[in-house]
Amino acid sequence: MFSVFDIFRVGIGPSSSHTVGPMRAATSFVTYLTRHDILKSVGRVSVGLYGSFAATGKGHGTPTGVMLGLMGYPPDTIQADAIGSLLEQAQESEEISLGKTHTIPFQLQKDVQFYRRSLEEHPNGMEFQAWSTSGELLLAKRYFSVGGGAIASVASEETSAGDAPGIPYPFRTAAELLDMCEAEGLSIDQLMMVNETSHAPMDVVQSRVLALWHVMQATVHRGLHATGKLPGPLGVRRRAATLYQQLNAESRSEQVNQLDWLSAFAMAVNEENAAGGQMVTAPTNGAAGVIPAVLHYYDKFVPGANQDGIIRFMLTAAAIASLYKLNASLSGAQVGCQGEVGVACSMAAAGLCAVLGGTPSQVANAAEIGMEHNLGLTCDPVGGLVQIPCIERNAMASGKALHAARLALRGDGSHFVSLDAVIKTMWETGLDMKTKYKETSRGGLAVNIVEC
Repeated sequence: MFSVFDIFRVGIGPSSSHTVGPMRAATSFVTYLTRHDILKSVGRVSVGLYGSFAATGKGHGTPTGVMLGLMGYPPDTIQADAIGSLLEQAQESEEISLGKTHTIPFQLQKDVQFYRRSLEEHPNGMEFQAWSTSGELLLAKRYFSVGGGAIASVASEETSAGDAPGIPYPFRTAAELLDMCEAEGLSIDQLMMVNETSHAPMDVVQSRVLALWHVMQATVHRGLHATGKLPGPLGVRRRAATLYQQLNAESRSEQVNQLDWLSAFAMAVNEENAAGGQMVTAPTNGAAGVIPAVLHYYDKFVPGANQDGIIRFMLTAAAIASLYKLNASLSGAQVGCQGEVGVACSMAAAGLCAVLGGTPSQVANAAEIGMEHNLGLTCDPVGGLVQIPCIERNAMASGKALHAARLALRGDGSHFVSLDAVIKTMWETGLDMKTKYKETSRGGLAVNIVEC
């Protein structure tokens, strides 16, 4: 299994795999140069971006992520409003300071190259090379952005993290998770908390989870108040603020009205993501609006909602995400948007079901319903930008998560299709899906919208 802090990470938009992942890879590369006493000998760095990065990387801010990472700015601490000036200064001077300490010449058009072919291990491949001033290759390392901002230097989904040594309740399947819950008399969030507190005190775990929630709240707040057009050639106008104003003038008592609030929350996050703002990867940036939207629904519309419920929700959602990371993928370039928005919907359905009183079996049923009705969901961003259909897609998935949780709560937890079966199906569907429907902008809405 994975920790809740492996699933939820603070980062910047517009993409966890195409912005945050390359940013972390570049930071890792510079850290390696520093630790092995190579950094001071470096006269030039070149970066090759392969496969899906070449197809949609420019629209997803991949070059930006690479430059910021090389300069020593990790995605969880950089201030979004400082990014523009950092990049402008680097481009004007045609220099970057590796790790903020060693300045070298750097020209984006020359030193970052895109290659349409994919590396064998994963469609999101990067190769970093460090050269001496005399042209000698000092170091070459390959990284892969495997979804949700996670990186690997081999084609695994960070198996070392997934094995999670030393925890009381390791699980790799939903069946194992449910069996442990039944045997120990624990809910899914309680089992996750026992695992988390085997490495950190409970108050630390709780405060870190709530810190993630506070970032989500801040992102929603910014998105509900920001106006104008999103960056890029599409000229997409922000809508969350207008929807927010309309809803504030209406009563919150009607259920349909609550669904509109759910949409507003989700769209607010993904408009901020598209603008390169700070957010929590949940479990990816392209799907980052679903969890905050459903959490805000819980916080504002469920009687008795409290911080303990927020923590229980996120621990439950992290358990479900672990199953997808271990047995399928969170990468839109690998399995399509079913691995992003579909997984987020599954996670949110499970979390909401848990805080509404669902049993572990009902929670698993909610997660299964959430994914079952996102199977085959393609990743077809128009213009390579996380705007159309991504923003509305998060709003729709938030509504699906609510319906899935409510359906599961009306049942007794038994279901014909198991969560493990639907995860396996999602993985196999992703493998069968044509490449043009997997974050390449060569199929679906990405090519047909121009005819509309």
